[in-house]
Amino acid sequence: MRPRAESPDEAIGLHRFNALPDAQARKSLLACLDVPAWADALLSARPYTDLDALLEHAGTAARKLAPDEIEQALAAHPRIGERPAGAGTRARWSRGEQSGVGGDTGVQAALAEANRRYEERFGRVFLICATGLDAEHVLDAARARLGNDDETERRVVAGELRKIALLRLRKVIGS
Repeated sequence: MRPRAESPDEAIGLHRFNALPDAQARKSLLACLDVPAWADALLSARPYTDLDALLEHAGTAARKLAPDEIEQALAAHPRIGERPAGAGTRARWSRGEQSGVGGDTGVQAALAEANRRYEERFGRVFLICATGLDAEHVLDAARARLGNDDETERRVVAGELRKIALLRLRKVIGS
């Protein structure tokens, strides 16, 4: 019996993840990190014996992202502080991840300005794993990261993408 297609919003469990057809599992993985080579690396290592093994493999694969893959993954993320519209998995996850980034209009205006300056400086959206962070913390991080050189910032962004991917992968599998 083939497992039915799953929504990435629904925790499917490790056993079912291991048994899903590649196309269905790949869709769930790309919702976590929109990098096909990363998803393929995780698929090729199935079956996983436990969640820790999957997360370890996912983290290792995410550390190998090339600059163009980082840019591709960033394209799937909204600006911090802007609530993505829509009912899709990534939009719902982003809204939840940024739930603490509300704040007074002064902080929101400062965050919008920091986003603008960051995009002008680095040519991409400012990305931070915002789960559990408030707007002031995110604003402080954006301002601090404006001082990074390009290579340092590329490493920071890759690390933030990895954190987000692993958090989302836990949502897919259920922890």
